[in-house]
Amino acid sequence: MPETRCDPVAVSRRIDASARDIFEVLADPASHPRLDGSGMLRECASDSVITGIGDVFVMRMHNAEMGDYEITNHVVDYELNRRIGWEPVLSGASRADDAQDIGTRNGHRWAYELTASEPGVTVVTEIFDCSGSPAWLRGAVANGNRWVEAMTKSLERLDELARG
Repeated sequence: MPETRCDPVAVSRRIDASARDIFEVLADPASHPRLDGSGMLRECASDSVITGIGDVFVMRMHNAEMGDYEITNHVVDYELNRRIGWEPVLSGASRADDAQDIGTRNGHRWAYELTASEPGVTVVTEIFDCSGSPAWLRGAVANGNRWVEAMTKSLERLDELARG
């Protein structure tokens, strides 16, 4: 039986801020724990701003299932003030069960698209795409639908930070 694929999951929000101001927040990984709606991001272990494809940033994370862990994010999409996206890869784990997955690219990506709708107003779309992921991961995140509530909260927090 062929594996089923899924479509990317997207959530959008109109934010009363310029694409430049919003992108500035998104390109600074140190701001990500403050905008994270999942509650899993603890701190950024990198101190540089994202400037293009190929950049890497590290996040220290925690959830009830995995405990403490670390994700290295590889920037795979970048268009200044327009689009930014990364592919997370497990790079540290506190559970022995997760250690075998360190360094494995599972084909899922996070991205933000920014579209100016009028002067000083931007529609921001957060996208989770697991269409290239193995079936076990697609199942674990309900084909990305597991993240819709957290994505909605993240965009609310991004709204606050960008207008800050």
